[in-house]
Amino acid sequence: MRWRSAILVFPLAFLVLFFYFPLTSILKEGLWENGFTLRYILQVLSNSYHRRVIFFTFWQALASTLLTLFLGFPGAYIFAKYEFPGKGILKAILTVPFVMPSIMVALGFILLFGRVGIITQILGRDLGILYSWKAIILAHAFYNFPVVVRMVSSLWQRINPHYEEAAISLGARGFTLFRKVTLPMLMPAIFASSMLTFVFCFLSFSIPLILGGYQYATIEVDIFTSIMTLLDFKTGAALAIIQIFLSLIFMYLYLKSLDLYAKAEKQKVFREPIHLTFKKLISVRGLLIIFYSLVVFLFILSPLLAVIYHSFTYGGSFTLEWYRRVFSPEYNPIFGANSITAIRNSLLFGFSAVILSTFLALSIAYIMYRWRFKGKNFFDAIVMLPLASSAITLGLGYIRAFHKPPLEFLGTWYLIVFAHTIIAYPFVLRSVSTSLKKINPNLKEAAMSLGVNELGAFLKVELPLAFGGIIVGAIFAFAMSIAELGATYMIYRPEYTTITIAIYRFLGSRQLGPASAMSVLLILVSTIAFIVIERTGEEIW
Repeated sequence: MRWRSAILVFPLAFLVLFFYFPLTSILKEGLWENGFTLRYILQVLSNSYHRRVIFFTFWQALASTLLTLFLGFPGAYIFAKYEFPGKGILKAILTVPFVMPSIMVALGFILLFGRVGIITQILGRDLGILYSWKAIILAHAFYNFPVVVRMVSSLWQRINPHYEEAAISLGARGFTLFRKVTLPMLMPAIFASSMLTFVFCFLSFSIPLILGGYQYATIEVDIFTSIMTLLDFKTGAALAIIQIFLSLIFMYLYLKSLDLYAKAEKQKVFREPIHLTFKKLISVRGLLIIFYSLVVFLFILSPLLAVIYHSFTYGGSFTLEWYRRVFSPEYNPIFGANSITAIRNSLLFGFSAVILSTFLALSIAYIMYRWRFKGKNFFDAIVMLPLASSAITLGLGYIRAFHKPPLEFLGTWYLIVFAHTIIAYPFVLRSVSTSLKKINPNLKEAAMSLGVNELGAFLKVELPLAFGGIIVGAIFAFAMSIAELGATYMIYRPEYTTITIAIYRFLGSRQLGPASAMSVLLILVSTIAFIVIERTGEEIW
């Protein structure tokens, strides 16, 4: 059928041109010089600085994962076991890190832990957190511990209580019961959330760049420095190849762990949570829940509140000076464009990426879960490979692939959109795929038995049922686009400055006030855009 060919050709052509071709350019840059060579890979591995960077990337990702588990596991227990006043608010707060750009988190940490930061002033001394490995690990834990809370609590709720009851009848109690019965059943969620956290921290860019500096550089920062500062494309490509190889291994482990998690989560048994009233909260158990809730509240909201507070204050007094500077022409040269242009660009790139990534994800999800063909596992692998790539690696690939005719796209606005689409679409695909897998295939068969063709059954039956997942994916795509810094910074021109780049430019010139004001504008623009996406979806359906 022609429509089947069209559905198959579009995603493959897009991925080949805007992911695999740039990836091939990186491989050629790092592995080819008058023939195949490992010279540049060996130079990187023999250099003590680069070896230290690779080791630190591993180390900080592992430490960040362990801290994330330490912070998230008690929350998973509380959410799975108890129902209490304010639980809905706490759940809503846990969504903040998912939509908060990393550059804003970095700014929030600077305002909290800097030499004149809020916490530094309250304590009367510098804790030595900023511009160190401690800041990187704390910021990564901020981003990822909600992942642990949600994944582990979701599976914990599904553990059949009969297993625990049987163990108790045999004499198991307390920690022994947890270690021998509950913990093994939670391992799929623990492993999956840990691997996802590790991958995110391993490929992190903005946090190590801003909060760690070059002393605590990761592979991402090393690639960025080699390309953008030293103009050493061979070393940058060699580092990117090493990173791709390692991230593929980690991504494979994550996808395997995700399969185990998905199978475990299919359990239909939901344990009834213990209801805690206000009176019952006045107990040791209740006070611990209150304490943890306050820690979560402060840990998640303090960077955001610090940015908002700083944007409206100067010397302890209320002011709008920082907002005046953001929109003042005398400060616009800091980032090469005016603020209105930056906002317009962010919206243009964000909504364009939403449309493209959603269409791409829908096409791929339909092929993956509704077609039967040979080589399906291979197809799954090639369409999911962008998940193992980083923004900096993608930016390097675009620089090498699209700088000369006939594909001279470098510096165009639509190349930025394509980069954002490649970065966002795997997450949209996951959201859409999850929705499609939950739909009973008998519904499509029933529609086709009434005379509707396969495409019509998908559009009229399955697509409306999966629309909730599509909207969630669209919101994620916009959030990732508007927060993207690495690839955009490497391929943009000043006239295509985004809000995120403007914030980074302000930070680079130590203009923390305007950076805070610009961050608040980013919050407002993001919030309005999320509402528009959700409302538009409701009106369409």
